Amino acid sequence: MDPARRFSRYTESPREAALQLQLRLYQPGDFETLYQMDQVCYERGIAYSRRTLREFLQMSGATTWVAVEAEDVAGFLIAFCEASQGHIVTLDVSPTERRRGVGSALVARAEREMAGAGVRVVELETAVDNAPAILFWQKHGYRAAGIYRRYYRNRTDAFWMVKTL
Repeated sequence: MDPARRFSRYTESPREAALQLQLRLYQPGDFETLYQMDQVCYERGIAYSRRTLREFLQMSGATTWVAVEAEDVAGFLIAFCEASQGHIVTLDVSPTERRRGVGSALVARAEREMAGAGVRVVELETAVDNAPAILFWQKHGYRAAGIYRRYYRNRTDAFWMVKTL
């Protein structure tokens, strides 16, 4: 199955409707906007290079959802799955759109689509010193399952977090 079509069903959640978000699949013309957002969202050593971001966007089994509100990109999420295991690569939300439900809408969409594709466990990594991110993921049912030492290029450790769908 074509990875870009794997999660192409669109069903609007109440949260998406309230925010007037459109969640759509990544399009190549989004690349520069997503790259710039990633640079704003994460510090050097955690933010992706253009090459790495492009590799994740094109990876086999990967799907990227883009949240658009009033024609502006509010955030995006990259995930991939292999058999019954899913992985959230990154969740980026514009600083001006945080705490408005954009990230939650993207996570809900990704989890719903992955579950529909047979994924039973989703994992991700987040920096151990990023308290807002840790709380966000815990709120969505993710639990720390371990620590990856010096995971990021800046040598920051990461929590390995897991959720059973």
